[in-house]
Amino acid sequence: MEVIYSHLAYVGGVRAWRSLLAGVLLACLSACSSLVNEPTPPVPVPPVAQVVTPKPPPKPPRIGLALGGGAARGFAHIGVLQVLEENGIKPDLVVGTSAGSVVAALYAAGKTPTELGSMAMTLDESSITDWVFPGRSFLKGEALAKFIRVQTAGKPIEAMRLPLGIVAADLKSGQAVLFRRGDPGTAVRASSAVPAVFEPVKMEGREYIDGGAVSPVPVRFARQMGAELIIAVDISAIPEGQPTKGAVDILLQTFNIMGHAISQHEMADADVVVRPKLQGVGSADFSARRLSILAGREAMLTVMPQLRERLAARTR
Repeated sequence: MEVIYSHLAYVGGVRAWRSLLAGVLLACLSACSSLVNEPTPPVPVPPVAQVVTPKPPPKPPRIGLALGGGAARGFAHIGVLQVLEENGIKPDLVVGTSAGSVVAALYAAGKTPTELGSMAMTLDESSITDWVFPGRSFLKGEALAKFIRVQTAGKPIEAMRLPLGIVAADLKSGQAVLFRRGDPGTAVRASSAVPAVFEPVKMEGREYIDGGAVSPVPVRFARQMGAELIIAVDISAIPEGQPTKGAVDILLQTFNIMGHAISQHEMADADVVVRPKLQGVGSADFSARRLSILAGREAMLTVMPQLRERLAARTR
């Protein structure tokens, strides 16, 4: 019996341990179940940094400079360029007619306004004149072409520091022609070939004369070359009061009368018009160089506020 009781006690103990172990397991499973079912708290996500793209700097308009014809009065263009440079305004392209083509070619080639001023004051007029009278004209014009070639270091028009346009007129068709390539000396000579003063210039079977006959202030050609803001410099002589004593004076005055009427229409498309006060300075008066340069400076200074206003309005 004692053995039986011992066996029963042992069995009862095992059953008790089994019950206890089962209870512990049930408790663990219940705890795990509650842990599994309990919602996981959201993990905080740091805010995404806002990327700010900087705005591109304002883009100024492309400035075109249209330099008009006027023979010896063309020295005024230098004064205009000097004031522009002093105010930090640099044209993006330049186009010229007649005297304007001379200054345009030199400036486009890299001559600074200061250098142009020094060149003007030391220029020997005889170095750009080659008389051929009698004949179709008084002057041949090849001396002027040679001068331009030397001063532009033999560069073709398309290789200039600035885009350059030179305007002449086709003698046969009467159409305006814009030279954008080739020899600048020949193009300037053609653009400056005032009828009966200079010989017409022959190129590829055609003859060309002074661009002032068709475009005294080449505003439309500056626009054609891509200018978005045009500064037009009008140095044409006001017809009244100009000298008419000699044959050359009469020819130039005739050109002034025609050019004055034509230029008024074309300059309506310019954004800023500069008109140097050159009363009393004749188109053949090379002795008034300093006066012409100063007149150009004064005229440009006068319109500088207007130019700055236009630049500000066009900057985008």
